[in-house]
Amino acid sequence: MTRRSVQTGAPWEAIAGYARAVRVGDTIYVSGTSAMGPDGLVGRGDAAAQMRRCIEIVEGALQKLGGELRHVVRTRMYVTDITQWEPIARVHGEVFAAIRPATAMVEVSGLIDADMLVEIEVDAVVQD
Repeated sequence: MTRRSVQTGAPWEAIAGYARAVRVGDTIYVSGTSAMGPDGLVGRGDAAAQMRRCIEIVEGALQKLGGELRHVVRTRMYVTDITQWEPIARVHGEVFAAIRPATAMVEVSGLIDADMLVEIEVDAVVQD
């Protein structure tokens, strides 16, 4: 099977030796994605804004590998403060309301940057 991958230039990709997303056959796996922008973290202190940015990055990675958000079958959300679940879940719901992927939200003790509130992983299956 053909394997393709895409990088987004995040500094951790080169250091840790991983791709933003990998496609093997009809399946796309998107690595843990945080709310980074060209000038650093987007939405500092705003969980919903960070989640929106995460999904923008995920969508771009999917598109580069021939996928779309509608192909998502599973998401995993890692949050540093579970009391912020609702704004994060609302953004997830806005994007995935009609798609309804399997999902999980897990509180973690921290992410790579102390100001990161959420990180998301996504699996998608491209079948049309």
